[in-house]
Amino acid sequence: METTPIRAAEFFAGIGLVRTALEPLGVQVEWANDIKQAKFEAYAANHPDALQHFRIGDIREVKGEQLPPDIQLATSSFPCIDLSLAGNRRGLVGEQSGMFWQFARVLKEMPSQPSIILLENVHGFATSKGGKDLEDALHCLSGLGYSLDVIAIDARHFVPQSRPRMFIVGINKEELPKNAHLGTPEVSDVRPAWVRDIHARHRETANMHYVDLPTLPSGPTDLTAVVEVNVAAELWWTEDRVQAFVDSLSDGQRARFEALRTAESLSYRSAYRRTRQGISMWELRRDAIAGCLRTTGGGSSKQALVELGFGREPRIRWMTPREYANLMGAGSYKLVAGTANQQLFGFGDAVVVDVVRWIGKHYLVPVLRPDKSTNA
Repeated sequence: METTPIRAAEFFAGIGLVRTALEPLGVQVEWANDIKQAKFEAYAANHPDALQHFRIGDIREVKGEQLPPDIQLATSSFPCIDLSLAGNRRGLVGEQSGMFWQFARVLKEMPSQPSIILLENVHGFATSKGGKDLEDALHCLSGLGYSLDVIAIDARHFVPQSRPRMFIVGINKEELPKNAHLGTPEVSDVRPAWVRDIHARHRETANMHYVDLPTLPSGPTDLTAVVEVNVAAELWWTEDRVQAFVDSLSDGQRARFEALRTAESLSYRSAYRRTRQGISMWELRRDAIAGCLRTTGGGSSKQALVELGFGREPRIRWMTPREYANLMGAGSYKLVAGTANQQLFGFGDAVVVDVVRWIGKHYLVPVLRPDKSTNA
């Protein structure tokens, strides 16, 4: 007998990668929102039914009773700018990350609260205001009737991008599954020591639980699978621009660059600009994967791709929107809406499909559909 879909609401939906991740597992998004028109257009290009359920606008104008009835899962990738170590660190009082409180308000107003909530944000959420912001958030969600689990996953276990993120899974405390444990979890790959400490610190003052999860996969070790090979010739930088790149490298960086250039194999490295002692410099990553993709607000937030090997002249260019899509686990995503920079921004502000699908497969669906196989 076919199982009915899991009805979901996608808060701060962006370009829709949470939906992309969970739909193959039987999740059906009934309502979504984001404030940016360009993100909606990208979402709608890949999910045409968005015209029926996507609400463009400020979440402060959303009322809980406006959402469809019987929502079982609510996801929230609320803005990270005030929590990120690269941001302003204003925390949950900030204009952007403070939208967490609006998400909680809408949950409280819903006539029937979702059985499960999934929140995603940067690791800086755990340390913002000395841990007070996370404490306040956990107590707020606990007060809404949820038992909470905190996990941390770096996307490099699935895609060649270092993108560490923390997740909060909330389950209605009256619906905790039989395999949920109370107390403090052991250290594991999804619950490193700092996550374990969060559980230990808050288990007396908030509803906390954990479930056993499988070991994360090892993940790819280089960029080969995500690089667009046949890009337009004009995307590659001119000789003068490449030379300016090389001239900006530190002595150590230049040695690394030269070793890769003269190697008897072709390799790709991601590079990014850093300001050192007031001087803008390029740096290559030590490993062969990409750094964390960011929203493209300026040159330092964009990553360049460097092709080196066989003693040839190096080739350098900006990463393309398709490569960003590949790095986010969205290789089949249609790039038909927005400018190239808007596409880069959308992916830099999104979730990695493979990570959310893993959480859905091993955590969310088994709780919501305990009798349904999750071998999808």
